[in-house]
Amino acid sequence: MKKYIFLFTLTSALFISSCNTQVKDGPVVGVMADSAMVVSAHPLASQVGVDILKMGGNAVDAAIAVQFALAVVYPGAGNIGGGGFFVIRNADGTIDGLDYREKAPAEAYETMYLDENGEEIENLSRRGHLAAGVPGSVDGMVKAYEKYGSLPWKDLVQPSIDLALNGFELTEREARKLNYNREDFEEYSTVKPFFTEKEWSTGDKIKYEELGHTLERIRDNGREGFYAGKTAEDIIAEMERGGGLITLEDLTSYESIWRAPITGWYRGFKVISMAPPSSGGVALIQMLKSVQDYDLNEMGWNTRESVHLITEAERRAYADRSYYLGDPDFWKVPVKELTDDTYIVERMATFDPFAATPSDSVAEGKFTLYESEETTHFSIIDANGNAVSATTTLNGGFGNKVMVAGSGFILNNEMDDFSIKPGVPNMYGAIGGEANSIQPGKRMLSSMTPTILEKDNELYMVVGTPGGTTIITSVFQVIMNVVDHGMGMQAAVNAGRFHHQWRPDAIRFEETAIDSVIRIELESMGHELYQRGSIGRVDAILIHEDGSLEGGADPRGDDTAVGY
Repeated sequence: MKKYIFLFTLTSALFISSCNTQVKDGPVVGVMADSAMVVSAHPLASQVGVDILKMGGNAVDAAIAVQFALAVVYPGAGNIGGGGFFVIRNADGTIDGLDYREKAPAEAYETMYLDENGEEIENLSRRGHLAAGVPGSVDGMVKAYEKYGSLPWKDLVQPSIDLALNGFELTEREARKLNYNREDFEEYSTVKPFFTEKEWSTGDKIKYEELGHTLERIRDNGREGFYAGKTAEDIIAEMERGGGLITLEDLTSYESIWRAPITGWYRGFKVISMAPPSSGGVALIQMLKSVQDYDLNEMGWNTRESVHLITEAERRAYADRSYYLGDPDFWKVPVKELTDDTYIVERMATFDPFAATPSDSVAEGKFTLYESEETTHFSIIDANGNAVSATTTLNGGFGNKVMVAGSGFILNNEMDDFSIKPGVPNMYGAIGGEANSIQPGKRMLSSMTPTILEKDNELYMVVGTPGGTTIITSVFQVIMNVVDHGMGMQAAVNAGRFHHQWRPDAIRFEETAIDSVIRIELESMGHELYQRGSIGRVDAILIHEDGSLEGGADPRGDDTAVGY
């Protein structure tokens, strides 16, 4: 196990370090605004969202426009070929959740990534055409618009078309990522993408003409512009050339779903997050409840005591995640029991403040009653107080590395988020079981954790992040940074982060998260620690007591807050 942990962590750190930098310096106070705010992974996408708000659009209008804009300017995770979740809090206090997670194709089956000996076939669930689930992003945006949109649909899609057809300048990070992934795109795409033909540099102008025309079809025909007609034909042709499973019936039958968000309480704050098939809301509330009986402020930020406590809470929540969490349309997920106060107390009863609990001795919790790392996040608050917390993904960076020829967008590799085989880790090291097994039409388990907090029945915080299985722990720690340690939004986002997910049994940490003395103390308690690259890219908004908005844009990336 130790050898496995080291290899997994080292390769992850090398890749992440190639794309991100550690946070050593950065603004302590984020962008401030009086009325509205958009925080996303790319400055152009944030500006698109604010422009929509200034046109009189609401938070959902802006979220739709940002989703499409990110598909152009941030193609490693922004997408129309993937899926995600919206958590919505309206100004009147009503809440909603939209699940536009990808689904397994109808021809998918439980052992499709195993060889004749029942062993995992390397990379089959992560690269190439068989790794793709049926995309949900476009249907999700249409569903969101039908229920909450206010501006004309065409006005929400047009900014992304303009970016794609007119072109835009690459940031240093985006140029580097295109270059880094060139060989994979050439290997797995059946038609060589145009952007692999040169070495990109900071400031180079790039146009995505095929994607721009695909977005025009979505602008003019809505859902049918993607799930029917030329775009659908291009997807099916790509599947046939590359041996994929997605059919026209898979596309036409895809439906995103409105789901009631998960809610809980932490130190008087109401926490609103995403329901399964996201594991994020359940695990986040579990972890918050696990630490709420301890005075984290007195313990101090990332001290031996607080890191140990937080790690033990994370360890137990991820053990439950591996056993109980899956698509609620296929598996009975015991949400009420997993987030029950008494159950959480029982789970933490084995917590030893002076010693690590080996993960080998931590299994899923038991109860008697059953109630019937590449992603991107953006947070939005409009001038009327409506809020959207949105996390969307292709799963790994640039998904399955397949560009759909003729339509110019990248497909996801979300099939890897299923449990390929009980006990076999996915690309993020997460272990799964029967609850998350592959079945036709099933949604794969997710770690995405779009979250909104209320204070005294008023909107207080909008938060979320990319990062695979580190998403939940990153949101968890940012919330504690604000609530327990009194940080502002930008400071809370900047602060170093660490992560434990039950298996592998190790604390993975950013350089700035845990100092060298505390590392030695934690090791003496039985913890294994491994330094890695950046964890997450949190984009969040905090409402201060005077009503002003502070946008926390993560300096680990090109993330940008824009407000007015």
